[in-house]
Amino acid sequence: MKVVVVGDAGLDVVARHEGPIVHGGDSRSRVRLAGGGAGANTAVWLAEAGVETTLIARIGDDAGGRTVRAELEAAGVSCAFAVDGDAPTCVVVVLVDGSGQRSMLPDRGAMARFAPADIDPAVLAGADHVHLSGYVLLDPSSRPAGLAALAAAKEAGLTTSVDPQAAALITDPGAFLADVRGTDLLLPNTEELLALTGSAAPSAAKALLDDVGAVVVTAGLEGATWVSADGEVSVPAEEAECVDSTGAGDAFDAGVLAAWLRGESTVDALRAGVRLGARAVTKVGAQP
Repeated sequence: MKVVVVGDAGLDVVARHEGPIVHGGDSRSRVRLAGGGAGANTAVWLAEAGVETTLIARIGDDAGGRTVRAELEAAGVSCAFAVDGDAPTCVVVVLVDGSGQRSMLPDRGAMARFAPADIDPAVLAGADHVHLSGYVLLDPSSRPAGLAALAAAKEAGLTTSVDPQAAALITDPGAFLADVRGTDLLLPNTEELLALTGSAAPSAAKALLDDVGAVVVTAGLEGATWVSADGEVSVPAEEAECVDSTGAGDAFDAGVLAAWLRGESTVDALRAGVRLGARAVTKVGAQP
């Protein structure tokens, strides 16, 4: 089984702070540099789950890009990267509060210049599935590359999945749903489901089944639900101490995809996703 992931790869500057951030002043924190980018996160968790994984992304010709590539390859991910000589590798400043909740300040850098030419059809040879990070579609500059990836996957006869990634960036739900029409799995959290349908209730995902094969909704402490033409199946969340919630959804995606592609039941796929999501929040950083 081989999965090709299309999405951002970069570095996260993770700053954990206990109290409120002082505007115009100093706030003590603990800072760590870690691998990041939604595409890279899912790719590493897929490799952790024993799946042969290739990541398609665009990085800068800089120290950050070389670090990202080396760490991904060490984790078992094959890197099909375009290297940009004019833009830096993606960097995200992640502010994590005392409860483990994160706020992000992303600079997509080279990924904002991600282009259809960066999607090499040869990389899809022998693959079973393509997973696309919604950040690619939700940035107008990289959207054509996201559409090209989905089109290439369809032409190659591969199954596909998309994680919307960012509710705040879904300003035109109809346009986004048109972009992902025909996708086998759509993997929103409840905020993204609200942005797409006007309701955060998992049952609202039924309205999306005209566009996609199934919808897998994550609801944090309330677990996850698989919605398809066959009905709804839910599993509870796994108890875990939340140190840093960054990348929990990316890990969930990897767990679901690994199990689903192996032919496991929807319940077992949900449990696998919840299991990896719970693991992800127990440590600083978005990757295992």
